[in-house]
Parts: sequence; structure tokens; C-alpha cells
Amino acid sequence: MSTTDLPLPVLRAGTDGVPALAEGQTQTAKEFSSDQEVRWCPGCGDYAVLKAVQSFLPDLGLRRENIVFVSGIGCSSRFPYYLDTYGMHSIHGRAPSIATGIATAREDLSVWVVTGDGDALSIGGNHLIHALRRNVNMTILLFNNRIYGLTKGQYSPTSETGKVTKSTPVGSIDNPFNPVSLALGAEATFVARTIDSDRKHLTSVLAAAAAHRGTSLVEIYQNCPIFNDGAFDAIKGMGDFDRDSAQHAVIPLVDGQPITFGVRDDETGLGDKALVRTAGGSVEVVDTASVAVEDLLVHDAADPDPSQAFAISRLTDAGYLNRSPIGIFRQVEKPTYDDQARAQVAHAQAASAGSAEERLAALISAGDTWTVA
Repeated sequence: MSTTDLPLPVLRAGTDGVPALAEGQTQTAKEFSSDQEVRWCPGCGDYAVLKAVQSFLPDLGLRRENIVFVSGIGCSSRFPYYLDTYGMHSIHGRAPSIATGIATAREDLSVWVVTGDGDALSIGGNHLIHALRRNVNMTILLFNNRIYGLTKGQYSPTSETGKVTKSTPVGSIDNPFNPVSLALGAEATFVARTIDSDRKHLTSVLAAAAAHRGTSLVEIYQNCPIFNDGAFDAIKGMGDFDRDSAQHAVIPLVDGQPITFGVRDDETGLGDKALVRTAGGSVEVVDTASVAVEDLLVHDAADPDPSQAFAISRLTDAGYLNRSPIGIFRQVEKPTYDDQARAQVAHAQAASAGSAEERLAALISAGDTWTVA
């Protein structure tokens, strides 16, 4: 099964407090496109992601005024300008924090964050991991081009070791972040990875993320044709890489299916390479023919323990991405931060009696108090 064979999920429009469209009312991608001129460099992967988002937003069945996009700083952060929804071009690295406030205060909104590898993982690293661990109702799109594009080509937290850039003229000595591993380490409830040029897979993953109750993080491999062109050629079968090398570079994750990749057997549908568990509990790549079918690792995105998903994420090499799992790593249900915060407020209000002035006086005099003469 290829990355493009994922089924589209059933979206939950109009549930969880977000109002749906009136019965019989429909929307089009054009209605979600603003009148602003889209300004990215020619060939930028952001164009493909924008078109995919504009195309599937009507399928959510939500009113445009109940959708809000919050971005930080970077090329991808121009997103809110190009969507005819509510939006905010916010502060560098702080989009998850602002989105947390919006999601907590406004149950009736579908909240999205658009960020980049520099914005999210450098100055915004702390804000990102806390949003993930809290499980706030928001969908985070993390555009990873492995470079600082807006500021003209400095190395980023996901640039490979040895990367020569304007800020690392003799090669980066930093070890890069693996965004999926980071999210799984924070026990995010929905973690996925997709590619800007694979429209069908991208749309499927985004739709699943939108349908998830809690924090969804989607890492999107996004090409920067100006400052880091060809960073993902290995998994796209482009440049110096042919189709066969791409087949062995992409490890498609399909829930409930054995994880195999490479050249597919027409009879079994299995690739010539597969994942198996090692005796030590990690995951390794083997020749499919060398192990019994029942020993192949079966992907379980709903496993409450993120250990297996984390082990799979570690297969992503930090060099030229000659091997990378693609798909939904984790998709589990847990209580959300904003739902619980609203429940606490409702409980406190229900337990209070009397007028607003009486409740305020009771609050001020509650607990330890002192009288100062």
C-alpha cells in the first residue's frame, strides 16, 4: 500500500461545540481563498499546502467565521492572509500559546496553527511541547524545509549535521531535531508526517488531523527551492534519486497493516523491506522474505503507549532522508486541556450562590486572610 492509499476519515462537523453549516448549505475552495495576492517564491512547497487546505476546508462543514488560523513568523506564517477565515499573524514562536487561549475561551472555534521548523522548534520550542502535552483542541501544521527561508538561508533546528549555510559556512555542528520524535516524546495524541507534493496523502492526513479531538501535529516536508532545494529528493524520486530509491526511502504507515516498503509484490502486496521488533524492543529493517508474515510489525496508531510509534520515528535518518516513515504515527483519545478548563469554570459557577458582588466578597475572604491595622 502506498502513501496515497489512505482512506479519508469521517469528519465531525458541527460536533464538540463548533457550529456546522445550515442543512443543505455548501461551500467551495474559492470561498476560503482571500483576495490577497499569494506571495511565495516560485516553486515553493507552500503553494501546494495552501491549495490542499483551501480544497478540504469546505469538507469540514464548518462556517468560515468559526475557523481561525494563527501563525508565527516565517514564510509559512503568511498563511492567514490567504485564507478567507479569521486569522492572526502573531508573535515569533508563540502561535501555540495564543491558540491555546483562543481554544480555551472559544469552544465554538476550530483553531489551527501554521508554523515552520525554525519558528516552532527554536524560539517556539517550549510553547510547542507544552501545547502538545496539554492536548489543547488545535491542529498544528509544521512546515519543515530544514532551513530558515524568510531570513535568507541560515541553518535551522532540523538542518542536518554538516549543513553549509550562511550562518554555518564550514558546516553545522548541531544535532537536528526529529519533530515527530519530539511530539511523541511529549505524548501528543495525534502525530503525523506528510509531503507537500503528495496531494492525496497530504489531504487525507490533514482531514484526519482536523477530525481529531485534542492537539494534532502534522509535520509537512516542504521544499524551499531557493535556499534548500532538493532536501527531500530522496523520498520524491527526484534529482539524483530514481523511483526505485524513493520506494525504499518512504516507509508508509497504514493503521492495522504490516509495515513494509520498497518494491511491492503483486500477489501479496508487501514490499521487499519490512519492519520488525528487535529483542531489545527497538525497530529494525529486514528483508521481508527473511521473516515469517506473522513476525512483521503491524502499525497500531491507536496504541495508548507511544513507545512503538517513537521507535518507528527513529528510523528517520538525519542526513539526506534516504529513509523516512510517512503517515499517521499516533492517534489516541485523551481528555483535552480546554474542555477540562471550561468544566472547572462551569463547576465553580454552579457551586456559587448569590449575586456577583456576594460571590466576589466570598472569593476574596476565602482561605487564609489577614487584617492589617
